[in-house]
Amino acid sequence: MRILLSNDDGVLASGLNALREALEGAGEVFVVAPEQEQSGASRSLTLNRPLRVRRIGGRVYSVDGTPGDCVLLAVRGIPDMVQVLPDLIVSGINHGANLGDDVNYSGTVAAAAEGSLMGITSVAISLSSWEPAHFATAARVARIIVDQLIERPVPAGTLLNVNVPDVPFEALLGTRVTCLGRRVYPDVIVAELDPRGKPCYWIGGDRPTWLPGEGTDFEAVEAGFVSVTPLHLDLTDHRLLERVRGWSLGPSAGA
Repeated sequence: MRILLSNDDGVLASGLNALREALEGAGEVFVVAPEQEQSGASRSLTLNRPLRVRRIGGRVYSVDGTPGDCVLLAVRGIPDMVQVLPDLIVSGINHGANLGDDVNYSGTVAAAAEGSLMGITSVAISLSSWEPAHFATAARVARIIVDQLIERPVPAGTLLNVNVPDVPFEALLGTRVTCLGRRVYPDVIVAELDPRGKPCYWIGGDRPTWLPGEGTDFEAVEAGFVSVTPLHLDLTDHRLLERVRGWSLGPSAGA
């Protein structure tokens, strides 16, 4: 089993180190992660400049780019790693939750999504706290999930989003398979002046809340359960396909 690890908190992040230690016995583990924090990078790729890769030691590499860059280079670009494709990609452990609509912005989920696009089973795992502490809990959960994926293979390209309550492992109440919830973002744009008197802006606001919903990832984590949400990357709104086909569009509209 060849396992590729990445994240969006940076190659030296505590969560990534805990994940690597937990998965060492599950297979041959490689790490390719951003040189610096890339939270909120989503699925962006760096296309306007060359990327630099640095070997930190052993099978650990840093990339001066996004989480998506890291996975793409690991699978298709870094000479030491392209001899054999990873069997599994695990992204995390994120320093904070990736629940509900967060998956659209998350660099942690983006790294896993990049692997899924290439047909590699991928997992994003996050510790659901503003000040995460129990990385060992999330690491044990990650190992359990990886062991399950090895014993019970899933279709190629499967993408799982996992959120773990920030509590000791023994305090977890179990695991629930969930759907994504909906965030409420009280975003505020804060206008300031830089030292040269030029306007600049911060995207800020209070911490987001969520809409109540039975069976959601928010509900599960709030109740003390690990949340496992299967995701897919087909953004097509299948409900509207036939309606839009019935529109009068293009040069043949009057025919």
